Amino acid sequence: MTQNLVSVSVNIDAPPQKVFAVLCDVERWPEWTSTMASVQRLESGPFAVGSRARVRQPSLRPAVWQVTELENQRSFTWSTRSLGLRMTARHSIETKGAGSIVVLSFEMSGFIAPLAARLYGGLIERYITTESQGLKQRSESAATQTLRANATDPGSR
Repeated sequence: MTQNLVSVSVNIDAPPQKVFAVLCDVERWPEWTSTMASVQRLESGPFAVGSRARVRQPSLRPAVWQVTELENQRSFTWSTRSLGLRMTARHSIETKGAGSIVVLSFEMSGFIAPLAARLYGGLIERYITTESQGLKQRSESAATQTLRANATDPGSR
């Protein structure tokens, strides 16, 4: 973790709309990444700016994350706060050929951010790397299932 910020890029063989759908279905994250014990949306309706979710992760305290930015099919950012610490996670997707490049980033700010980075930096790096690989597998699986369904459905041609 460099100065309270960690970022991981991953190439995914799935179109951005598939990846974005997987990312925005936050309650299903525990199905594809071991870094999430549970994610519970606190409101119903579309995932949008202002949406909140209670996130429970192994070795970390539960936190309520709130979406602060959302660009449809491209990115979303959410953040959470505790005493003296703000944590922000950004999920961005770029088109690369028929697939995508995803950048997951995590930043800590506030007066205890340097201490938190020293204590939890290694864990956060492992978590974000695990999440990027889980996202890759889930998104590529979803894209493959769609291709198979289209190949067997004569009405999709």
